[in-house]
Amino acid sequence: MENQMHKGGCLCGAVKYEITGSLGPGVYCHCSRCRKANGSAFAAVAAVAASDFHIIKGQESLRSYRTDSGVQRVFCSICGSPIIGKRDNTPEAVRVRIGTLDTPLETKVSAHIFVGSKAEWYEISDQTPQHDERP
Repeated sequence: MENQMHKGGCLCGAVKYEITGSLGPGVYCHCSRCRKANGSAFAAVAAVAASDFHIIKGQESLRSYRTDSGVQRVFCSICGSPIIGKRDNTPEAVRVRIGTLDTPLETKVSAHIFVGSKAEWYEISDQTPQHDERP
């Protein structure tokens, strides 16, 4: 885990956040829900302690969508940038969309997850470990 201050925000700048603790290993999630939520082949995420994630600007611009399975996706209501995901069964953590970070990551993404349901039109061509589901 990385232990440094990270900052990030949405595309339009309405939402800004800080992470004051460690950033967990980054993963590429290929599940169909992440593809739909991000409009891409996968979502790039890293877990962070919820107590270390702080909205410093634009709380009023955030909106969320909650699934029946207890997953909440939080995004900017102005530009649509996905910011974090939360799960009812793990309230102590949030999953930051690492594409919204403004500070560099010190480590590479550690895994591709849910490749058993990845987009058929996307081919994984790197050497990062792959898992059919969550490891």
